[in-house]
Amino acid sequence: MLAELGVQLPAPRPAAAEPAPGIDPPPAAARPPARPPAAPALRPRSDAAPTDAAPAQAQAPAPAPAGGTAVAGLRPAGPGALPAGPVAGMDWPTLATAVSGCQACGLCAQRRQAVLDAGPRDADWMVVGEAPGEQEDREGLPFVGKSGQLLDRMLAAIGVSRAGRGRGGAPAAAPQHEGAYIANTLKCRPPGNRNPSAEELAACAPFLQRQLDLVQPRVMLLMGRYAVQSLLGSDAPLGRLRGQVHQVLGRPAIVSYHPSYLLRSPMEKAKAWDDLCLARATLDRLRAADRG
Repeated sequence: MLAELGVQLPAPRPAAAEPAPGIDPPPAAARPPARPPAAPALRPRSDAAPTDAAPAQAQAPAPAPAGGTAVAGLRPAGPGALPAGPVAGMDWPTLATAVSGCQACGLCAQRRQAVLDAGPRDADWMVVGEAPGEQEDREGLPFVGKSGQLLDRMLAAIGVSRAGRGRGGAPAAAPQHEGAYIANTLKCRPPGNRNPSAEELAACAPFLQRQLDLVQPRVMLLMGRYAVQSLLGSDAPLGRLRGQVHQVLGRPAIVSYHPSYLLRSPMEKAKAWDDLCLARATLDRLRAADRG
């Protein structure tokens, strides 16, 4: 909200971060340890109570299609299920056309429009969510509505914005912010915002993989259970995966809760703030190493 009023929020120092608007951490004495105890498994796209399932063995990476690199956990759909032409060789216009016309699973029958992305396509930051909701399906953009507003405030608190600058320039909308490229694991809305099936995740996997290949982000923020399953190949509860830096194709990836879950569970916002600070510090370290 402050960003919309033109008030610039300084990027926090990793050692003493300022609270983000809307995700106020508790006082220092009440803050959880850096590595909190295991949290229940998150089911952000359902109203069911979370369950604490044991971590599953990470799945082996799927073989890469010609011209592309496989991501651990991404499971492409079967031959002929996707639009003609190898997804691994698509440029942005071709990828957008393929996503909008995809009929690889049954979700295409009820969508208003497929949801590809938002933000600069040459950003150092990449945020991956789960699946479009009703408003995303209507507008054709990821993370809109209340969850999108919360995400925007969270990112603004660390100097990042979907309207910010990419590596190639500084859009007028938010020139003081670094850009964030935002995408979802699924490109079409599951009916009633139900949890996606394994087949639906697999059908969208080549598209997400190509987005990664094209953007080449420096750091990734994986928000929600299905983003983690798709990119890390893990069914472990999010609470066991937070607080550490994972790797997706050699790029650091930070696990956090989905904004829609935070709206239902505001007590977890302090943990999400810690995740943002970890992501910010990770990219800052990479840049410091680049400078020598």
